[in-house]
Amino acid sequence: MQDTKSRFEALRKGSRTMAALSGAQRAERLRRLLTAVLNNKQRFYDAAYAELKACDLDVAAQLLMIRTEADYAARHVTTWMKPRRVRNSAATFGKKCYIRYEPKGVVLNLSTWNAPVCIGLVPAIAAIAAGNSFALKPSELAPHSATVLREVMEATLPADEFAVFEGGPEMAQELLALPFNHIYYTGGQRVGRLVMQAAAANFAGVTLEMGGKNPAIVDSSAAIDNAAKKIAWGRIANAGQVCVAPDYVLAHESVAQPLVQALVRAIGAMYNADNKGFEHSAELLRIVNDGHFARVQRLLDDARAKGAHFAAGGQTSARERFVEPTVLTNVSEDMLLMQEEIFAPILPVVPFRDRTEALEIMARRTKPLALYIYARERAAIDWFLANTTAGSTVVNHNLIQSGTNPRLPFGGVNHSGMGRIGGEVGFMEMSNARSVVEQPLGILDLTFNLPPYSKTYRRLIERGLKL
Repeated sequence: MQDTKSRFEALRKGSRTMAALSGAQRAERLRRLLTAVLNNKQRFYDAAYAELKACDLDVAAQLLMIRTEADYAARHVTTWMKPRRVRNSAATFGKKCYIRYEPKGVVLNLSTWNAPVCIGLVPAIAAIAAGNSFALKPSELAPHSATVLREVMEATLPADEFAVFEGGPEMAQELLALPFNHIYYTGGQRVGRLVMQAAAANFAGVTLEMGGKNPAIVDSSAAIDNAAKKIAWGRIANAGQVCVAPDYVLAHESVAQPLVQALVRAIGAMYNADNKGFEHSAELLRIVNDGHFARVQRLLDDARAKGAHFAAGGQTSARERFVEPTVLTNVSEDMLLMQEEIFAPILPVVPFRDRTEALEIMARRTKPLALYIYARERAAIDWFLANTTAGSTVVNHNLIQSGTNPRLPFGGVNHSGMGRIGGEVGFMEMSNARSVVEQPLGILDLTFNLPPYSKTYRRLIERGLKL
């Protein structure tokens, strides 16, 4: 604990240096971080393969997200830092009103394992752009990636500006006991509550990204084959271990059966094109560890025992932590996979009669991190957008909203998260928006609002209260 405290104190001291950096100096640090990551891409590829049997392109997509964010922030950080004038109100007439964006201080990122490089460093980009020092605690479930992150960052940025703390839950607890100014957390709701409780002790800012049951709505007007291919990819990418993956499909009853058939075809075409078996696909990743595999197996066993129909898949291998891409129908509300976030290549398909019933099914669950709408009719798209809520939504695709455009804020709502990251919004998330009003002296220094109150001041107040 003493070493953790001393490293934190170094970051707190370094935060004062970071706060004083110009936009050009912050941009230089962002470019230095990006260059170091890209120069070590093979090490990140090897680490992800050891952890998830990920192919290079899976990790390259993470690195591309980092590049997009870092390049964008480096280009714009000087503009973001400038004080922003705001219009006067009647009460501030004759005064100068503006907002200064100041660093919060020391930012902690409790990262997760399913995309450890991206989830570890994208919040760092926002924090550095905002002038904060940064502490990263990578997930112990991705130990190879954690070590590479530590070694790369230690060789790139000073220890009082960026520190990586390896370890398990005990390290997270040590860090949460320290007075960080802002905490960014990615993971489940149970730990999210603990993070909020710890942050409350120091009144730290909090950004939470916690996932949830993301629905993919397939309207009767949808292009079925097109929707099936995209949903299948969205569910099976990273072996389903993606926070924005579609967790279940709500299909209009008129297209539910054709959709199931199209999903089965699409899965085979993408992940078993050579007919050698899904277990031999280079693009099909593994479940992260034995504990998570046992949880997924429990979901499948429970669904099978309660009468779910396996339209495809269902086979597993504990030794390989392999789960065959699975499509389920005849699912019921009492099945565990309709109550928990699945985080595996398993896709339940639930039919609905009309739009109102679809809303009722979604309302039994907490607000999702992502929601997907597949439809060709504009009226259907607009209706679902107007009558649902989610952290983000994609129409006629999925997953493409996350980390692909720094102008789009990313985050959840209520149980699926709070706060936003990405581009300028991420800069603001890691900043204190300080309001400043400057009162000029001389002829414009009007002090008629001080006691004893004048008749003129009373008339102005009464006029302001009139409807």
